[in-house]
Amino acid sequence: MSGIKWRAALAVAACLVALFFLTPTLVDDLPTFWNDHLPKDKIHLGLDLQGGMHLVLEVDAAKAVDGTLQRTAGDLKETLMAKRVRFRQAEAAKAGLVTYELPDGASRTAFEKVLKDNYPDIEVAVSETREGREVVSLKINDKRAGEIRKLAVEQSLETIRNRVDQFGISEPEIIPQGDDRIIIQLPGVKDTQRAKNLIGRTALLEFKLVDEEHSVDEALRGSVPDGSMVLNESRLDRESGRRIDTPLLLKSATLLTGESLENAKVQISDRFGEPHVSIKFNAQGAKEFERITGANVKRRLAIVLDGVVHSAPVIQERIAGGNAQITGSFTMDEARDLAIVLRAGALPAPVKILEERTVGPSLGQDSIDKGTWACIIASILILLFMIVYYRLTGMIADVALVMNLLLLLGVMAAFKATLTLPGIAGIVLTIGMAVDANVLINERIREEMRLGKTLRAAVEAGYAKAFLTILDSNITTLVAALFLFGFGTGPVKGFAVTLTIGIIVSLFTAVFVTRIIFDYFIWNRKVQTISI
Repeated sequence: MSGIKWRAALAVAACLVALFFLTPTLVDDLPTFWNDHLPKDKIHLGLDLQGGMHLVLEVDAAKAVDGTLQRTAGDLKETLMAKRVRFRQAEAAKAGLVTYELPDGASRTAFEKVLKDNYPDIEVAVSETREGREVVSLKINDKRAGEIRKLAVEQSLETIRNRVDQFGISEPEIIPQGDDRIIIQLPGVKDTQRAKNLIGRTALLEFKLVDEEHSVDEALRGSVPDGSMVLNESRLDRESGRRIDTPLLLKSATLLTGESLENAKVQISDRFGEPHVSIKFNAQGAKEFERITGANVKRRLAIVLDGVVHSAPVIQERIAGGNAQITGSFTMDEARDLAIVLRAGALPAPVKILEERTVGPSLGQDSIDKGTWACIIASILILLFMIVYYRLTGMIADVALVMNLLLLLGVMAAFKATLTLPGIAGIVLTIGMAVDANVLINERIREEMRLGKTLRAAVEAGYAKAFLTILDSNITTLVAALFLFGFGTGPVKGFAVTLTIGIIVSLFTAVFVTRIIFDYFIWNRKVQTISI
């Protein structure tokens, strides 16, 4: 009897724990103390059930290769000047190449020696002679270019995942597809445009000096000085509410980038009560920022994000500590999103949205309703079949079946698993598999009783003979479900989650729980026969 009691207590405890975690899902208005101290997460619904966004992005990995080449070209320029090699850098004839003109053969020889000694990833793509001058076009070699493309996709995936996590979306699905694509599923997203802006923003933060020695008007007429560029400063007109773009002439050289950032957060301005983004540099970035501001007091320093100037304040004094502000008449959402992308880091290459699908919440609710009815109808039919065919033992199996559903949903809520439409199909399949185990047990007990054994002996033999068969069939299904979870994506993974949990729970209810009920009738109620 003591064995029955502790086993029954374990089964009841499991049901109570499941109900505890299911309470937020079943009860809409929870008391304050529950929300403050106890689990309040409902069962998470997938994209197909609660609506949301499905995006397919393509990473322009070639731009990452071009960016690496341009940075290397800048470093090569300084090295050639230090080595006193005569050259002139020409405009690139096409993407992926940087071209140099060398006045004579001696310069060509010195140029190639610098490349060989210092830049093993760079190779000569095109070499020709024009009017007595050596013209050499360089590119990144194929092996290194492949590594850069692969790394660009991996970094983009991680950066986007960090942005989405900070955006506060529960259970997002972010996975690579092929060589240069990323699939993103965002359940529950309502502001789709804001989500797309957050995900697709390159977020390249640069600090550049304003060119105050030359005229902006002359630059706009086409006379842009060497080493300078024209960018627009965007600001919000408080009276009209419109954004106004003002052209600024900036030095092309980037003094500091967002790679040196340690943190970015939204703060409210004391003067106008408007949000701005406060940024903090890491140790190395703080030293660089202090050096830059100290060397350029009374000059304007432009803060450029993705090619747009957000502000260009005058440096009044050397700024120590590594703190700065990005102002620009932001709304609160704009400031929050800017802080998110700055904390998550810039994308290594631009991304392009190839496919966009939006699932409305009404469609999701329709799927939930149909899936729920499918589960209810399947459960009712199975419950009735077991009672009609096995009578009292069928009712015992039905008790285990109801407990199986309760524990399955409770485990999903406790581990914050996501329920998808294929996941509902997995629940229906689990119902069938759970009752299948009881069918095996009941058939074995029936066979033993036909041989003339007592009820106690028939039950013991029935469970002993059926257990290995049940275990084998469930383990093979479990292995298949784990493979689906490991290698599947989206809906396939949702199906695998519910199937995996359902298999484990059904083993517990079909073998452990039903045996408790049989033992209660045999040992406590002294039942000698049973309808089966």
